[in-house]
Amino acid sequence: MYQVFVILAVIVAVLLTFIVLIQESKGGGLASNFSASNAIMGVRKTTDFVEKATWTLAALLVVLSVATVYVKPEASRASTVVTDMKVNMPELPTQQKGAAPAAPAQQAPAQK
Repeated sequence: MYQVFVILAVIVAVLLTFIVLIQESKGGGLASNFSASNAIMGVRKTTDFVEKATWTLAALLVVLSVATVYVKPEASRASTVVTDMKVNMPELPTQQKGAAPAAPAQQAPAQK
């Protein structure tokens, strides 16, 4: 489910990017590029559509982002390299400062 929400959020973000790029900062935008449709729909209706699409996609992106947080998979309590190193690391003998290193213990020869 998490992957579905992430994919939908990416698609909505890409669509929102295209819709924002279509707009012009001073109001022309999509309406100025399609002069033939202006005669049919009118300039105001085209900008209304682009504005409503922008707000709808922005709201949908927010909803998908919040929903993604609620369905995200929980991190497992699996061991990591750091925790394994602390647990499995053998204890090193402590040496006093200036003392010679300890020699390994030798086993006594087995007698017959």
